[in-house]
Amino acid sequence: MPDYSLYYWPLPFRGQFVRAVLAHVGATWDEYDFEAIGALKGKPPADQPVPHMGPPVLVDRNTGISLSQMPAILGYLGRKHGLITDDNVHHALTDKIVADANDVLYEITLYNGAQMWTKESWHDFQPRLKRWMVMFEETGRRHGMTAREGFLLGTNEPGIADLATNILWGTMTAKLPPLRPLLEETAPAIAGLSDRIGALPQQVELCGKSDAAYGDLYCAGQIEASLRMVLNL
Repeated sequence: MPDYSLYYWPLPFRGQFVRAVLAHVGATWDEYDFEAIGALKGKPPADQPVPHMGPPVLVDRNTGISLSQMPAILGYLGRKHGLITDDNVHHALTDKIVADANDVLYEITLYNGAQMWTKESWHDFQPRLKRWMVMFEETGRRHGMTAREGFLLGTNEPGIADLATNILWGTMTAKLPPLRPLLEETAPAIAGLSDRIGALPQQVELCGKSDAAYGDLYCAGQIEASLRMVLNL
């Protein structure tokens, strides 16, 4: 029996944060198809393993615990697998980084696809996107991180904050390549951290599997089509 079960669409978006942590700790997990995810999502809350509006949902097969919401799942996995220290400040800063990452995803998809990007709205968003990059960069700088060494919160080993940062910026710029030069110019240490975390063997293997399974997809649907349109992809 696998250690975990993950319900998430076949995309390298929010669910990829969970996959990255599971891969990093050497856990095994299974995933489900569209039909099973849709069926679980459509059940009354009383019949769901954890009441939720949508995936990701993670089931810990060893404890029976089920969780939804990407930040909550990463917090649980981080505490369970020692990727968040016992220090309260580090714990809170980790939660903050994951929440920021979740907010960036919300904004890059224009509120989960509630609207579509146009050339004008994408142009207007650029200062805000750069500010997000600078916020991550400044966090690393305050903890002694550079492009070549160190980790986001000053730990000796990569933790949840580093894995989340890589999946956020590394995946985004890999799937939407015109954003990579912007990241390198605006947040060079974050670009370097993403490269270093992405080069870890577990992450290389995960990325290979994801690329084989999902191709160039990022967030899918009309919102991805509008992103690719404004980026001339």
